[in-house]
Amino acid sequence: MINDAPAPAGPPEGLPGNSEVVLEVKGVTKSFGPLTVLRGIDLNLHSGEVLGLVGDNGAGKSTLVKILSGLFPPDDGQVSIKGREVRLHSVQDASSHGIETVYQDLALIPQLPVFSNLFLNHEITYAGPMRLLNKRKMRELAKRYLDDINVYIPNVDTEAGQLSGGQRQAIAVARATRADASILLLDEPLAAMGARESRLIIDLVRGLAKSRMVSMIIIDHNFAHLFELCDRVNVMQGGRITINQRTQDTSLEELTELMVSSYRSQLQQALDS
Repeated sequence: MINDAPAPAGPPEGLPGNSEVVLEVKGVTKSFGPLTVLRGIDLNLHSGEVLGLVGDNGAGKSTLVKILSGLFPPDDGQVSIKGREVRLHSVQDASSHGIETVYQDLALIPQLPVFSNLFLNHEITYAGPMRLLNKRKMRELAKRYLDDINVYIPNVDTEAGQLSGGQRQAIAVARATRADASILLLDEPLAAMGARESRLIIDLVRGLAKSRMVSMIIIDHNFAHLFELCDRVNVMQGGRITINQRTQDTSLEELTELMVSSYRSQLQQALDS
């Protein structure tokens, strides 16, 4: 049955890999002028875990991700990585702590080949004052890394704009993990994809979690996607996490019904106030 309660302090049973807490959020709040968006968020993420984050528009999901990405500072509360409290003042700050975010727009440059996108802002150059790009080395390493994580791209010289949606998403994820990210934040990774492309990303996510112990938070409005991708689901409502549940302990129908019931309850409270 669903556990309609704050996230537990201990590790959920049955997670892949070990139970080390790699990310912990405690009491995080955020307001924009008179609008309070986050009202004391408690969340934890374990090594090799894929955590789904779901909620209605305006629930605060994007704001929480932007705080974890270093784009927004929280008003109150704390963020800890591997037991140490951190202050994430910028995207570069978050990256230095192993946190990378892959948004829906992917931030790929369509006119550049796959290998250039994979090394974007981390290009390999020859020694010397001219700092010429070592394209041969980047091609070699790009192919080796994509093969290593089971992403099939026939030719790393192919322009990113010519790839399918699933392949572009895979390149964006690969770029983040190639840079040694240990925590990935993925925004709607299966949006507008067919079954075949979705399978590519599902296999990539599960493979990275299992073989490389990459921990991930995935935002998705599609519950079916979350049950395919995630070990655990957190539901955000009204700026709080109201449900923390392992996917194996619930069902699509049960989660949907609870969301509807909770929405009706909140609506009735608003009408009565």
